[in-house]
Amino acid sequence: MKLFETLEKGIFITRPNRFIVECTVKGKKVRAYLPNPGRLRELLLPGSILYLVHQKSYSHKYRYMCVAVEKDGAPVLLHTHINNTVARHLIEHGRIPGLEGAEIIKPEVAIGRSRFDFLLRHKRKEVVLEVKSCTLFSGKIAMFPDAVTLRGRRHLEELSSLSGEKRKCSVLFIVHSPGIKYFMPEYHTDLGFAQTLLSVSRNVMVKAVSVSWEKDLSLGKTVRDLIIPWDVIRNEAHDSGSYIVILRLKKDEKISVGNLGDILFKKGYYLYAGTARRNLSQRIARHQRKRKNLFWHIDYLRQYADHCASLSVRASADLECDIADALDKISQWNIPGFGSSDCICNSHLFGMRNDPALSPQFIKLLLDFRINRLEGVLK
Repeated sequence: MKLFETLEKGIFITRPNRFIVECTVKGKKVRAYLPNPGRLRELLLPGSILYLVHQKSYSHKYRYMCVAVEKDGAPVLLHTHINNTVARHLIEHGRIPGLEGAEIIKPEVAIGRSRFDFLLRHKRKEVVLEVKSCTLFSGKIAMFPDAVTLRGRRHLEELSSLSGEKRKCSVLFIVHSPGIKYFMPEYHTDLGFAQTLLSVSRNVMVKAVSVSWEKDLSLGKTVRDLIIPWDVIRNEAHDSGSYIVILRLKKDEKISVGNLGDILFKKGYYLYAGTARRNLSQRIARHQRKRKNLFWHIDYLRQYADHCASLSVRASADLECDIADALDKISQWNIPGFGSSDCICNSHLFGMRNDPALSPQFIKLLLDFRINRLEGVLK
């Protein structure tokens, strides 16, 4: 199975919006359409190699379409619409464990309030199948989604309601990397999706497979049935854990910070490590607001920041000080005593000159705490 006859390669520069990437092709700066609304922060880093298809039709606004990106020397399929083509190929060739011998009755079938990807016949029963493309992975673990998906949650709920004696329902996650062993819902970003997947798993067949792609974007021979560690998910997917708040100061500011007194904050990005043993979502929402009673050190700095983002690391273990130590190693400076009055850390606030979202070191740190550390739990 080969997806495209010809491909060109580009070098990623930036992503102006969800559906556009800027890159260089043969030394010339161009824009390309990106058929993937996911965040893709761990894939689209400056210098990443993109796989592009030349769009010949004049009806297309952009000359190129970005269909894949290279990670660790192998392409990762980004084109979400083609994911169903891959699923059809795997089903027709009996490559999906649990659905061997299934016959496709109809693609894009409307049932209830939703449209699902396939209606199958398997062992004399109808099977409603929804397919999801998964590009978030690190080490041996893949996770979905990489952004909040209310639509995905609704699909799961409707699949559960449609399942019965005469009709089975299933959701299939296709992970576009061959070295994966485990699949989990990404509860750090979308706790609601993870908890919904847990609740519907009693009457919806949840499957995940990993596939490989050759350099010419032909499907590789490897199709691996992935382990879904339900017990670990139940233990970890709760609204508690640690978080990183990212603030930006556009200019130097002298700020009075509670008992720390006046502090000169250089312009740049500030990363704050915190924890919430319960109601993590509420804590993060509070940090986002400017109007509030000033209580924590971070509240004072938030008043001056023109940009605020938060990243959760949901976990049963207390990781706050470990995250602070890791941030200290990749930052340019820190503010002594900030946010660390109840522990032995020197600081829980760290400064960087450039946007951490574009830093491979910061992305690796986030993957380490969100995904890679779980390998120790899974062994």
